[in-house]
Amino acid sequence: MKKNILIVEDDPTMLLGMSHFLKSHGYEVSVGADGEEGCNALGRSRFDLIITDLRLPHRDGFAILGRAKEVSPNTGVIIITGHAEIKSSVQAIKMGAFDYIAKPFSNDELLLALERYFKFRSLEDEVSYLRETLREKAGFEDIIGAGSAMKDIFDRISSVSRLDVPVLIQGESGTGKELVANAIYNLSSRKDKTFIKINCAAIPENLFESELFGYEKGAFTGASVTRKGKFEFADGGTIFFDEVGDIPVSIQPKLLRVLEDSIITRLGSNTPIKVDVRTVYATRRNLREAVAGGSFREDLFYRINVVPIIVPHLRQRKEDIPYLIEHFLAYFTKKFKKSGMSISQPAYDTLLTYNYPGNVRELKHAVERAVALSKGTIELKHLPDEMSGVAEKIPCITADLTLEEGIRCFERQKILKALDETGGKKLEAARKLGISRKVLWKKLKEYYLE
Repeated sequence: MKKNILIVEDDPTMLLGMSHFLKSHGYEVSVGADGEEGCNALGRSRFDLIITDLRLPHRDGFAILGRAKEVSPNTGVIIITGHAEIKSSVQAIKMGAFDYIAKPFSNDELLLALERYFKFRSLEDEVSYLRETLREKAGFEDIIGAGSAMKDIFDRISSVSRLDVPVLIQGESGTGKELVANAIYNLSSRKDKTFIKINCAAIPENLFESELFGYEKGAFTGASVTRKGKFEFADGGTIFFDEVGDIPVSIQPKLLRVLEDSIITRLGSNTPIKVDVRTVYATRRNLREAVAGGSFREDLFYRINVVPIIVPHLRQRKEDIPYLIEHFLAYFTKKFKKSGMSISQPAYDTLLTYNYPGNVRELKHAVERAVALSKGTIELKHLPDEMSGVAEKIPCITADLTLEEGIRCFERQKILKALDETGGKKLEAARKLGISRKVLWKKLKEYYLE
């Protein structure tokens, strides 16, 4: 795409010469014959770079520079000046101009100044991109995943985090819904404001309203002082409603009203209080079924389900298990001040093959236990009892496995059994399986058994 340049110069010969020269080098060029025309052009169009003389009729180069910074702060400005005006040019640079060119100058000097600016602009854009990438990476915290399912989650988090829209995070217990909520907050424009987490399943129904909206002194027996609720504490920030499906039905219409109007009223008061709060929700329950069953209001469901994020269970993204094992092993090795920790092949195979009804949380706790019990190498005996030997015990024909998954499961178990019977000798195992050593090597890589 061609760069768009505005030249403001009151010398007609010089203006025409620069314009023709830059057009011949592939630039789009607009011109202004005085300061007034230059300022008017800035109001009509956006430019990648402005080249302006310092001394101009009607309005000078400083006016052009000021107008540029006002309407398009990212547009560069190069000042044309005479030798007697060097001090003024330095002042222009202090005000935000990129550089100056002293008269008289050649076409090559002009072209060099432009190339220098656009190279600078390119580097600055790259730095901004890298900073944003690092910020996002830091914001994702401990969410580990390299498969397509998790990449979709990362993309969705990046898309919605900067928008003040309600987000409903759904997934089984232990999938990492709270980590997703943390990432949304960390990447949002409210990241420096209050972040309050509410476990809706842990608050008694009779305390829910006062927890959310606060109360006035004397509002009920025991209310000896006025107390703010969660919405007031989170004003300007974010509230995360964990297990939102467990909010009592009696509270749901009051919550809906606050979400619609952004106004709360403390218990025992008639004074409305305006609040500005971004809300994020998580649930392990199927809220559509809860709506059908009458335990969750349909209007509240549609109010909070503006942007859904469905976190897959671990058995749906087994390609991420090796990365999770590596992450948790490094984390707990450091936490427990151990060194040189490793995992034996049988233990590693078991961790890869297990079905994880408790999802990522179960894997995390299994590695934590194993690191705590092991003195160097994690063996099968260090894993929870329900995991021991699971690599060869899980049936490959079950209702929840597709045909492809069942075939892969059976193939993997056959390879493990052949390796076990041959003491890990790959050539003998390949012969036993009736395949070449090259095919076995590819299968080992495919099933993370290298």
